[in-house]
Parts: sequence; C-alpha cells; structure tokens
Amino acid sequence: MSLLILGLILWVGAHLFKRIAPERRAAMGDKGRGPIALALFVGLALMVIGYRMADGAVLWGRSPAMVGVNNLLMLLSVYLFAAAGAKTALARRMRHPMLIGVKVWAAAHLLVNGDVPSFVLFGGLLAWAVIEVIVINRAEPDWTPSAPVDKAKEIKAAIIAAIIYIVIVGIHYALGYPTFG
Repeated sequence: MSLLILGLILWVGAHLFKRIAPERRAAMGDKGRGPIALALFVGLALMVIGYRMADGAVLWGRSPAMVGVNNLLMLLSVYLFAAAGAKTALARRMRHPMLIGVKVWAAAHLLVNGDVPSFVLFGGLLAWAVIEVIVINRAEPDWTPSAPVDKAKEIKAAIIAAIIYIVIVGIHYALGYPTFG
C-alpha cells in the first residue's frame, strides 16, 4: 500500500506544484517540464504497481448493475478527455472537462471496487481532482466559455473516445480485470 500512497503523493504534488508555488515553478521555466513529467510518470507507475500489490478489506463487490453503470460512466469519462483534447463545443462550455472526466472515472471505479486499495487510489484521485478545480478557480476566478466550433470536432471526439475506450477495455482484460463482468 505504501507504493500506492507514494505514487498518489507524487501525482498530486507534481500537479499542484504550479498552483502552490507559482513563482518557484515559473523560475524553472521550460527546464521544469522534464522533472515535472518525470514525477508524474513515476507517480503513475507507483500507483499502478502499488495498486496491483495492495491488499485490503473488501466492503462490497461487483454487481452486474454497477458494472453496467461503471461502463457507461467510463465511456462518458473517456469522451470528456477526448472532447477536451479536440476542443469541442462541449469542452468549450465546460471549465474543466478533463478534471470532470477524472471525477467521473474515479466515481465509476469506486462503484465497482469496494476494497481499501481502491478507496485509496480512486478516492485519492477523486479528491485530487476536486482540490485541483478549487485551486484553479481561486487562482483564475474569471472564466468565459469559448466560441463554438464546427460539429465535425464533436464527431471526431466521439470516434476517438470509442476507439480509446476499446483500447482501455482490452488493457483491462489483459491485466485480468474483466470490464464487462
């Protein structure tokens, strides 16, 4: 469990560094991108390894209904990431589409994973996304939705989301986590 927690701390710290210590991050300039990216990568790796090694009490298990809800929420989450990347009309009307996607992703995983390591990982990332939104909104309170874009971006984002979702499902099956029950 310690690797999981260490990975989570690295992930959260690297993401919040710019907001917590803006002068220090600005002083690093472009040279700071490498260490931050490395911290994020190491944090992610530690979270994955730590989660796979962790053991803890199970408070609830998977149910067919929750698996279905999880899969629909995951599709929404992946779409929010794709929409943010493609800068679709939906993403331009939302202030934090990627962080909302993280929140949906974490909540979906908590529905079907009722064990302590899942609470630490998915609950921790959900808490981070909530904190990140609060910190960003306080640092940059003024926000106006962007101008609409053409509908082709929406279709492109939906296709990309479907492809990425299929890849994610494949990876879950390869790691021994059957996504469809």
